Amino acid sequence: MEERVPDGENVPDPPFTSRQTARIERVLATANVSTGLTFNIYFGELDEPVRQHAERLHRGLPDPARSVLFAVSPNQRLLEIVTGEQARRRLSDRTCEIVALSMAAAFTGGDLAGGVIAGISQLADHAGTG
Repeated sequence: MEERVPDGENVPDPPFTSRQTARIERVLATANVSTGLTFNIYFGELDEPVRQHAERLHRGLPDPARSVLFAVSPNQRLLEIVTGEQARRRLSDRTCEIVALSMAAAFTGGDLAGGVIAGISQLADHAGTG
């Protein structure tokens, strides 16, 4: 599901402070352990067609069947959430759409790190324990 992130300022490079990066890494580690799934984040440009590019990135992960990929291109204002076969059994497309909308709202408010952290946490909560 592609969500267009609303217009705003271009995201500075790098997008996160060291403190934000540490928070994101902690949330990822907690989500991975609590769910048995593997949550991943890609930040960068996404080629057209965007969904296919995100799916290629997902297929390149070590365990794509159990993986969830957040592909975020702040400068293009795009967000894709890709789930593998096992992850999809616990995370419906509708759930991912709702989380993507929530993340886009945070991005609109200028909180890229907060949106990412909230998105990971929401999907991990929904996936439950593995």
